[in-house]
Amino acid sequence: MSGNADYKSAKSVYDFIVKNIKGEDVPMEKYKGHVLLIVNVASKCGLTADNYKELNELHDQYAESKGLKILAFPCNQFNGQEPGDAEEICSFANRQKVKFDLFEKIDVNGDNADPLWKYLKREQGGTLLDFIKWNFTKFIVNKEGKVVERHGPNVNPSKLISNLEKYF
Repeated sequence: MSGNADYKSAKSVYDFIVKNIKGEDVPMEKYKGHVLLIVNVASKCGLTADNYKELNELHDQYAESKGLKILAFPCNQFNGQEPGDAEEICSFANRQKVKFDLFEKIDVNGDNADPLWKYLKREQGGTLLDFIKWNFTKFIVNKEGKVVERHGPNVNPSKLISNLEKYF
């Protein structure tokens, strides 16, 4: 399956290919055997500072010891809070000392939503409706590539430690 695969026939996140922030194809299969935290990010959101700080802390605490992989997908669909191009996003991420994996800017809702995100929403629907409601929605994926949890923007990454530990 490719990046624009039919998300409805996908069996796991490993069926997708995404593009990193440099525009290079990244088969999600590369993350097989790892617990994933997949999140839509924005550099100009009120939630940005805490989320970036805590995502880095989770990376520091669990990337080496437990194999946690954090996959951040910039998105400009919420109040235009990620307006920059790839270079500007990278520059911001560098200032934040981001250590986790950063991908190209995508849509998470609507007709042009990235197929991986359509799959994530299908597997773990939201409260009331399945669409992503704001920046920093978080999905936990187990080592088999199954989407096992969804957490809203109001749940800081540090609050997910006990949830993540169930899957390591």
